Amino acid sequence: MANSLTGKVALVTGGSCGIGAAIAKRLARDGAAVAITYASARQKAEEVVGAIEAGGGRAIALRADSADPDAVKSAIAETAQTLGRLDVLVNNAGSAVVKPFDEFSLAYFDRMVAVNVRGVFIATQEAARHMGEGGRVIMIGSVNADRMPFVGGSLYAMTKAAVAGLTRGLARDLGPRGITVNNVQPGPTDTDMNPAGGPFASVLKGLTALDRYGQGDEIAGLVAYLAGPEAGFVTGVSLTIDGGFSA
Repeated sequence: MANSLTGKVALVTGGSCGIGAAIAKRLARDGAAVAITYASARQKAEEVVGAIEAGGGRAIALRADSADPDAVKSAIAETAQTLGRLDVLVNNAGSAVVKPFDEFSLAYFDRMVAVNVRGVFIATQEAARHMGEGGRVIMIGSVNADRMPFVGGSLYAMTKAAVAGLTRGLARDLGPRGITVNNVQPGPTDTDMNPAGGPFASVLKGLTALDRYGQGDEIAGLVAYLAGPEAGFVTGVSLTIDGGFSA
């Protein structure tokens, strides 16, 4: 599938680190010009752009907090204007807070819903205005939409379940235009937010069938498939990639 995205333009929200950075680099390696958004990690975003350019690709970084509707809309407009079009949107930006239920403040609730749900809706609505036949919308959800085996993750699970439901509805809404919408649901994945050597690692690894964390490149591989030409008949589904976490 090398160069399967040549001539395409992709936008990856929250693409400065972790899974988002791995996705941006993989889509660029497959031939796409890539825009990434970041909320505050400008240096990390510039490093991702630099890595893509060093490999012969084209990339830009745009500051846009996914909780800010105007910033999201501006980032999509700038992507289409600067890179010439928009074919693939990866809704990767997310917020996660794990706390006992009675300690969740309304501010936590509002922030997580704003980023994980409202931001996804706004980005998809705006991106779809630029997409034609063959467009791709790919959500980065979570296996926690289907399984939450530890205390404190109720709000996060709720937002990711909302993303799964939104995916199914959007597949119907955008299908007549030839745009597919799918949801990738990672399990425990080695990132700065949840490192494979972190305090939760031994518990989470023990819940997988493979007894290990996933890697960003593994998640990116599934995203690349959904973004490419071979996935043209795949839409409205949540694809779990979790090392057997939900088995």
